[in-house]
Amino acid sequence: MKGVLLINLGSPDSPTPKDVKPYLDEFLMDKYVIDVPYLLRALLVRGIILRKRPEESAHAYAKIWWEEGSPLIVLSERMHKKVQPLANVPVELAMRYGSMTIEKGLQKLHDQGVTEVLLFPLYPQYAMASTLTILVLAEEIRKKKFPNMKFSDVPAFYNKPDYIKNVADSIQKNLQGYDYDQLVFSYHGIPERHVRKTDKTKSHKKFVTNEMCCEVGTPEAEFCYRTHCYETTRLVVEQLGIPKDKYCVTFQSRLAGDKWLEPYTDVEIDKMPSRGIKKIAVVTPAFVTDCLETLEEIAMRAKEDFEAKGGEEFLAIPCLNDNDEWCQTVSNWINDWAK
Repeated sequence: MKGVLLINLGSPDSPTPKDVKPYLDEFLMDKYVIDVPYLLRALLVRGIILRKRPEESAHAYAKIWWEEGSPLIVLSERMHKKVQPLANVPVELAMRYGSMTIEKGLQKLHDQGVTEVLLFPLYPQYAMASTLTILVLAEEIRKKKFPNMKFSDVPAFYNKPDYIKNVADSIQKNLQGYDYDQLVFSYHGIPERHVRKTDKTKSHKKFVTNEMCCEVGTPEAEFCYRTHCYETTRLVVEQLGIPKDKYCVTFQSRLAGDKWLEPYTDVEIDKMPSRGIKKIAVVTPAFVTDCLETLEEIAMRAKEDFEAKGGEEFLAIPCLNDNDEWCQTVSNWINDWAK
């Protein structure tokens, strides 16, 4: 019997330092997120970051927290509830970090008699800190707890026509009546070395701003997060007919101390008012679900900074969330696999 496990990032159980700290510890101690030797990672995370970050992050979570709970969890659950009736096989939901564990999700499928699982990371573009860590952990759990289960997984869907249409339609709908100067495609940032580490050909080209580093369809592009981001953008703007001077690609949420993908979202947005760009819209296609990075970092903080620098209008375009068309797309992919 076949079944599907939808997997998103996760969230603390509450916007308090007490719950945020173990969540951040699990997240930042993941060797695919901070990819340094264990002792150095433990020193960095537990000796430095976790001394101040839980309180700061709890404050940020509190700003976006809903009465029902974490927006990421609530929206993911709404999506799951819409997808399940449309799918021809059991579908469960899990998170990579936090209390809604992958093990619990697999157990729910196992209890329904599922022996073949489609792992569905809810990340359009492939990255070791998102897709890879999910697949690795799921396989570790399978070997220990569910040795008779078979796994397959959904490849990165950054260029799938249905996904591109969903994103383009969402942008078009939200931009109706909004005369913007610039549409910013803000993707989650990653260290440059992560891109090189996932390149199995070891032939990665130099990063050039506003250009793809790989040619789509080549072996080196298969797991190249940066190329996936630029290709998603290219396909969306092509479908919407947006001229080249009306959009840009940036990367957000970097940590200090490493060379991360550029250009940086906050830096670029802060410069825009002085360049005469006073009305902007920001879309975040690395996320299918609104979360801390989209609701607080972009819709609140980036908006405040933009306006403080002289910007006049700032529109944060929501993620796909539980959009009916997106839920239909996900269920169609599931049913195609389940045939």
